[in-house]
Amino acid sequence: MTSPNPHLLSATTHAYLARAAESLQEAMVARDVPSRYACAHVAALRSAAALLAARAHPTPARRRQKNAWVLLAEVAPELSEWAAFFAAGARKRAAAEAGSTRSVTEREADDLIRDADRFLGVVESSLGLVPHTPVEGRTLVATAGPGGRTGAA
Repeated sequence: MTSPNPHLLSATTHAYLARAAESLQEAMVARDVPSRYACAHVAALRSAAALLAARAHPTPARRRQKNAWVLLAEVAPELSEWAAFFAAGARKRAAAEAGSTRSVTEREADDLIRDADRFLGVVESSLGLVPHTPVEGRTLVATAGPGGRTGAA
């Protein structure tokens, strides 16, 4: 499928992308592991919503409702692996949002933040936008190291 003209994307699509970026930022600064995981998963969900807002076509109201990950795989089959990946984490997100401190590990939260960040870039590209700079590519905050030298944190 050809990329849509980014100038013709709806305000709703742009709003979902902005909210995805906000959720991703919240995930990166959250102090507790469950919040980091939940915010990262919500960022991915909002990224998917942006793509759905741009590509999905309304269907008759009497059809069975589908979740965003099922719809994403239907509307953008090239993203079906991403959809399956994030769908698999939905129960962990629900547990994390419910306050479970044992639902996810710190490593899982950190990995999901990176994956949600990459996914946002994939969605931006799919929509014909220039993707944001992923977390790995951003300049890290400089901190004073041993002996007062400045280095990357």
